[in-house]
Formats: sequence, structure tokens, C-alpha cells
Amino acid sequence: MRNYTEKFVACPHCGHSISITLDASNGDQEFYDDCPACCNAIHLNMMVNEQLDTIELFVDADDEQIF
Repeated sequence: MRNYTEKFVACPHCGHSISITLDASNGDQEFYDDCPACCNAIHLNMMVNEQLDTIELFVDADDEQIF
């Protein structure tokens, strides 16, 4: 599996297309990035499946989280 991959995602706030470089070397990760167009926080949850050699990326707005 390549450790670095680039994905394009849509901002859940404004729909702007954003390029994100993912580093799969540390396994599953949860992180935030700011949209360069509307400056709102984007919640990203990356899940690495080494057996299938895949990366799943879930994107949502921080205000959609349920605590």
C-alpha cells in the first residue's frame, strides 16, 4: 500500500472541491481541516484497510456530530 494518496472531497458547508493528501502510514485517523473557500471546519475520518489495500474517507461538517 502506498502511504500517501490524494483525494478530492467536497466541503459539506459550501460544496467547494478540496484536494487532501492522506497519510495511511499511521493507520486510522480522525482530523479536521479548514475549507479554503468558506473557512469552516471539515471533520475527516480516515479508515485504512491494509488487507484490501483501501482507504475510506468520511467527510462531514463538525456541527453534524452527535455526542
